[in-house]
Amino acid sequence: MSGDAERCRSILRRGSKSFYAASLLLPRRVRESATVFYAFCRIADDAVDDSEAPKHAIEMLRFRLDHLFAGRPQPHPVDRALSHLVARYDLPRVAFDALIEGFVWDAEGRRYRTLSDLYGYCVRVASTVGVVMTILMGERRPEVLARACDLGVAMQLTNIARDVGEDAARGRYYLPTEWAEESGFDLEAWLRAPTFSAQMRLWIERLLREAQGLYERSEVGISDLPPSCRPAILAARRIYADIGARLAAQGYDSISQRAYTPPLGKALRLIEAFAGAFLLPPSSPSPLPPLPEAAFLIEGVQATRSP
Repeated sequence: MSGDAERCRSILRRGSKSFYAASLLLPRRVRESATVFYAFCRIADDAVDDSEAPKHAIEMLRFRLDHLFAGRPQPHPVDRALSHLVARYDLPRVAFDALIEGFVWDAEGRRYRTLSDLYGYCVRVASTVGVVMTILMGERRPEVLARACDLGVAMQLTNIARDVGEDAARGRYYLPTEWAEESGFDLEAWLRAPTFSAQMRLWIERLLREAQGLYERSEVGISDLPPSCRPAILAARRIYADIGARLAAQGYDSISQRAYTPPLGKALRLIEAFAGAFLLPPSSPSPLPPLPEAAFLIEGVQATRSP
């Protein structure tokens, strides 16, 4: 297993500097498990994105999941390590199937008419990660999972706001299309020659406001996590929110430039998270319900036997 674990760590270091930075604050046991899970997410995403036959790549991912959930992983270090985690933590298959469904939607070039439609996509590609991470930390309560889903959607909305220009260059568009319809905006013409405009500024700002509201909802859930895990999740929340703040500082222009948090900024967010993790608001005796778009995911976890 040691060689498999090292391979997973290597994938994490190369694949996500933000996630890697935040993971350093996790207790070792959780960090190693999270690294395995992230490695699978990374190679699965790359397998679909880099494939000339994405449908075949998705079929192969499902085949690999079938085998590793049955305890017969394919001879790949990530599959072997993830199969061990599935058995140890009784990880819910629904989260992995939803993640793959999100990859399918990307391969189809799907667009999202309403904000709710976009939330459904974000739940699949991001909240699934939050749910599995929460289980790896030892929590399966619905109200805690609901806040993990909030955080996942907030992070993905931040990614979408940051990447509008890069996505457009690949013919992809993730902002709700009804926003363009309502203002008479010619989206197809814009995709042929993406430029920053006052209209685009309003939409990116609006998306980041939605993300901010979800970041605030999520913090109550962080206080329900084991104390040793709170700094890392708060750090991830603040690092991603900082991307939105930097995007706002550059006038919400994510077409001609890319907002990012430099290493020093990440280090500061890590320090702040370590200091602030025990000053979070306490959990509410009347927790907010989950996002409607995430309810299926939480119900699926509850239907899975707990250890």
